[in-house]
Amino acid sequence: MTEHVTVIESVRLDDENNQIILLDQTQLPNKKVFLKLETVDDIWDAIYHLKVRGAPAIGIAAAYGMYLVTKHVEATTYEEFDAAFQQAKGKLASSRPTAVNLFWALDRMERRLEKEKSTSIAEIKQALKEEADLIKQEDEEVCEAIGQYALELLEDGMGILTHCNAGTIATAKYGTALAPIYLGKEKGYNFKVYADETRPLLQGARLTAWELDQAGVDVTLICDNMASIVMQQGKIQAVLVGCDRVAANGDTANKIGTSGVAILAKHYGIPFYVCAPLSTIDLDTKTGEEIEIELRPEEEIKAKWYSEPMAPENVKTYNPAFDVTDHSLITAIITEKGIVYPSYQDNLKAIFE
Repeated sequence: MTEHVTVIESVRLDDENNQIILLDQTQLPNKKVFLKLETVDDIWDAIYHLKVRGAPAIGIAAAYGMYLVTKHVEATTYEEFDAAFQQAKGKLASSRPTAVNLFWALDRMERRLEKEKSTSIAEIKQALKEEADLIKQEDEEVCEAIGQYALELLEDGMGILTHCNAGTIATAKYGTALAPIYLGKEKGYNFKVYADETRPLLQGARLTAWELDQAGVDVTLICDNMASIVMQQGKIQAVLVGCDRVAANGDTANKIGTSGVAILAKHYGIPFYVCAPLSTIDLDTKTGEEIEIELRPEEEIKAKWYSEPMAPENVKTYNPAFDVTDHSLITAIITEKGIVYPSYQDNLKAIFE
């Protein structure tokens, strides 16, 4: 019997009221709050402070942001409008350095702007809205396709470990790494999902465990340092993660801790799958060594979740938001165009052809 899973729309445009309606992921799981963003500073703040997170959702928010902040630009020439567009684009591009979808969405909006150069300012604004709508619609289709391909690699009853949150609230719908879990549930599959907490921002505990529980999925929360024992005990038959950027050789940047999970999976002989929309594959980045890794504030480690600091005040911290998983640890990269196996250097390029 088909069971339709209710998913949460984390980003949407309220064009009538000139707002982006955004699920504030920093307040989950205790509060379900939707923010109303109106200015470029609002949108920058939401991306930088992880109120919206997940590479596809960041791209959608940025695309709608570009439309919204240029919607009321009073320009009489294309050059005047383009100047305002470039200023807003530069601001939003500075919010997060690692997620390629942010720059992909901003560049796509810019290409649409250039395509409409010979039309009126009113027509340009409408075209930008259409492009942002397309980015969101296409992401939903991409996530479903990734989920269907991933299901080909999974069996009913499997134990699945996931890291961070690559679910419906990180995308337009279904998610990437969580898409096969939602689609499997609709088909009557009974996956047993293990969500690790994903320190220091606890996206696994606050977000993945929350949304899977909301959807009625069998989910168990574990601490990050418990991944080895659940694998050793035979509870895990596959690992599914999302990603923020894939280099041309298959090296993959994802939330900090992902590479450690991949190393453990390799040791225990468990397949490690990366769910990656084509928009996250960056063939201009040759290897993971070229990916800029965002460093976050020390407060996230020392004090964020505590009533009082849990580290000495003067102790140094190192807080990278991402790490790079070497391509040799990845069993397959699952895209909306199919499953890519090694050699990634050849096969990632081929999937675009």
